[in-house]
Amino acid sequence: MPHSALRTSLGWVPTIALSWFWGLGFFYAIHVTRTYGWTGFFAFALANALGFFLFGWVLGRTGRDPAMLWPRLQGPFTGLFLLAQIAAVAVSLQAFVAYLAPLGGVPAMALLAGLVVLAACAIGHAVSIGMIRRLHALYLPLGVGAALVALVTLRGGGQPLLGAINGLDGRFFGLVLPTLVGFLLGPWTDVQQWQRAVEIRKAGGSVRLAYGLGAALFFGLLLLNAGLAVAAGMVTPPAASSGFWEPASVAGALAERSGGLAGSAFLVWASIALLSTVDGAYAALRWLLAGVTARSSSPLLAIVPASLVASPLWVLALAVALAAVAVQAQLPMIYLMMPFATLLAGPAACLLARVLGRRGRYDSVLCYLIGFASMLLFVIGYAGPVPSLLGLSALVALIGALPMLLQPGEPETQPSKPDAPSEPANQPVQLAPLAPAGKVAELSAAHGFDGDWFVMRMVPTYDDTNSVGNVYFANYMRWVGKARELFFNQCMPEFDLASTSFYVLTRSFQHDFRREAQEFEPIIVRIRIETHNRKFVTLAHEIHSENQGLLGRGSQSLMFVDTKDYRPLDIPSSIIRGFLPYWPKTSGLNARGAGAASLSEAL
Repeated sequence: MPHSALRTSLGWVPTIALSWFWGLGFFYAIHVTRTYGWTGFFAFALANALGFFLFGWVLGRTGRDPAMLWPRLQGPFTGLFLLAQIAAVAVSLQAFVAYLAPLGGVPAMALLAGLVVLAACAIGHAVSIGMIRRLHALYLPLGVGAALVALVTLRGGGQPLLGAINGLDGRFFGLVLPTLVGFLLGPWTDVQQWQRAVEIRKAGGSVRLAYGLGAALFFGLLLLNAGLAVAAGMVTPPAASSGFWEPASVAGALAERSGGLAGSAFLVWASIALLSTVDGAYAALRWLLAGVTARSSSPLLAIVPASLVASPLWVLALAVALAAVAVQAQLPMIYLMMPFATLLAGPAACLLARVLGRRGRYDSVLCYLIGFASMLLFVIGYAGPVPSLLGLSALVALIGALPMLLQPGEPETQPSKPDAPSEPANQPVQLAPLAPAGKVAELSAAHGFDGDWFVMRMVPTYDDTNSVGNVYFANYMRWVGKARELFFNQCMPEFDLASTSFYVLTRSFQHDFRREAQEFEPIIVRIRIETHNRKFVTLAHEIHSENQGLLGRGSQSLMFVDTKDYRPLDIPSSIIRGFLPYWPKTSGLNARGAGAASLSEAL
């Protein structure tokens, strides 16, 4: 491996480890160590690190480029990525507030969490993922140093915990399958990891090396927190203790034994874990939502400001609200971790199957319906406890992926264009008489709408022909332009060039010639909206002869600019309103086989 590639790969290791060290890793490592001892810890930590390592190993295979995979995945799996980030941030916030409460109370920890979240959002908004990588490289030694201060204080202040609080009970064995499913599939649902993998490959690094070392460092961080759990020893729970107490025992022991320095050090360590979770989540969500918004063809999303739609703040607000409910209800963290092994497991398995080359059908509704059923099984099994139901819940969740895994893959054929005429190319096109069809109240005899097509009828004369006698080639483009202007006028009769705030410019024009027309040969020019995104509209056109059939077809791309400084604009709202009845019924990207869905469809 070249020296530059090695340096690039190593530079991503700290942020890779910290990005997966959110509430699930930080606090659950403490909980499982105190509850089930070192056996429980290794069962949890090894599965977690292995799933993380396999994500990088599979995605970093030679010939598999994450940047090429990502555009094909982010449309259908946007809902999965959003739900996973909401759950991850909510788990981190709930654990931070509830499990650090012995060091200052729930209100104080909630305020501290709020400050950390605001700082993380500011960082994620202001800097690039490359700069976040460098910041995480600074956070890591600071956090590990603070954790070591807390560890030394605990080891010198009391009797370490020599054995597990509970034996390996039925609940432990019932969680084996959900643990494996959740940790092996979990990294695939994390948009932060996808962004890092794309950036590593783009910078020329090795995804496999970066994630291999990142998984090893991540395991070391888990081991550090397990050491804190053991060093905390037996702590007397407060009178009003809840299910939070065992993971809160480290904070409780520090509150009892230290003079404040060690407690503050542990707060620094936990705050760095939360900060490196939320700043990465903000950057990754903005990356995801900006891509989805840019590819969306929804007229509603074209009216709503792009900065609002692509803002991660509304996603993070949902996570904050969920965490607040969990803290208020004193829910154990296991219930916020549960979706990764149940609700999200089926879609995650489908995503992994798609990465591995399966082309079966992804039925998101089926996956989530089955996922909700598996969540209910998990709750019943955990509360019972009924270990068999706990294990069964993870298997039920994977049923939603069976259509993707078992259905034969459909060949990737280019779909036929919806505007292609059904008649043979050498036959005249059959058009219905021009009539309102419920869309246009008044039509002239020469032009108007026929369904979604705007149709213009005309007859070429001597001044349209060249010296040979056939129609001069440039006149076909002129006729299309005339049809376009009539189309615009029909949809926006109030448009005034003198007062408009935008101009409509032709970005490109393409036409394929099939046959030649002659003088006095009746011609039909038809045009319609074919595709669009936030900034560009593509119009498809066809030119037909009533005698010869199809003469040619093509397309043109339009853009919109400000009248003062010619700055490119999103599609103006007046254009959206005027042309809404004739807007494409499907995404333009779908029409070309790219398979990108709008944001509303993905959620």
